[in-house]
Amino acid sequence: MMTEKERLRSALKRRTVDRPPCICPGGMMNMITRELMEEAGNLWPRAHLEPDLMAGLAAASYERHCFENYGLPFCMTTEAEALGAGVDLGTIDREPHVVQYVIDSVTQWGELPPLNFERGRLKVVLEAIGLLKERGGQVPVIGNLAGPVSVASSLMEPAAFYKELRRKREAAKDFMNFITEELLEFGLRQMEAGADFIAISDPSASGEILGPVLFDEYARPALTRIIDGLKKAFPETAVIVHICGKMHSVFKSLNQVPAEALSFDAVVSLSKARENFPGRAIMGNVSTFALELSTPEKVAALTRHCLKRADIISPACGMGTGSPLINVQSILATVKNQETDRAAKPDD
Repeated sequence: MMTEKERLRSALKRRTVDRPPCICPGGMMNMITRELMEEAGNLWPRAHLEPDLMAGLAAASYERHCFENYGLPFCMTTEAEALGAGVDLGTIDREPHVVQYVIDSVTQWGELPPLNFERGRLKVVLEAIGLLKERGGQVPVIGNLAGPVSVASSLMEPAAFYKELRRKREAAKDFMNFITEELLEFGLRQMEAGADFIAISDPSASGEILGPVLFDEYARPALTRIIDGLKKAFPETAVIVHICGKMHSVFKSLNQVPAEALSFDAVVSLSKARENFPGRAIMGNVSTFALELSTPEKVAALTRHCLKRADIISPACGMGTGSPLINVQSILATVKNQETDRAAKPDD
């Protein structure tokens, strides 16, 4: 039987596995729920601020048989906050979110400070990754980056940002270049701290928001630069890219992004993703609405559907904190049951 780390690495590299891994990377694809926090006695928002608590909460998801990885942080505001955006750290029921933008136009990008990894939540994330790495074992540690378009649209009002991508192209490209280089550095720091893999979540770069022209002009080159930079420094790593929303209009451009795995939310058919990205690992995409509002039996049925089409099983997006723990655990339990059934029927 493969270890969790071996299984995930093999699945990401499209090598033979004994069964699909079952993960929830962290970041935007947060795997923490209120019930999990209460059982672990480790609550938001304090767990966002202390490395031992952040590491402990990430480990609690694995220890309570939710997923086969550690993933952190638990939101996608860490980079924006470090770049000057005002962030409300939320409550036990609500993830951190941006409450104040720091610039009014892409032309002001030069006023933004570079990321400082010696203070704030960036430092907390890096130290928490180190603590998880020190645990040893074969549980993969997944570090996370908010995607470049999502970070940029967290620093200024999104509607104004999207307009200026068309109206102020040169300044917008300079802005995106700055964001991309800062994110690459944060990703490299996470790898140095002990992350095995990196997940990039860029919900603001969806095809229905950007369209094919802007996606190809801004999102594709930024994602590619980050991934190429990570792989140059860490050739054995692998990268997951998750983008929400309808993506069909940008499939061609996205296919040029050199991520090992692509993840989509539930509005994208796994069969259609498999058809359009034949050389990639496809990850997903158990409905997060079902996870929060349905039953373990329904979640199990959705998981079985995904097992027929995906290389890596995961929730379709970030889970709601109200998702019952028994529903979340049903995903991994169903995946493991398939492994048991396969072992019991070796001739199938």
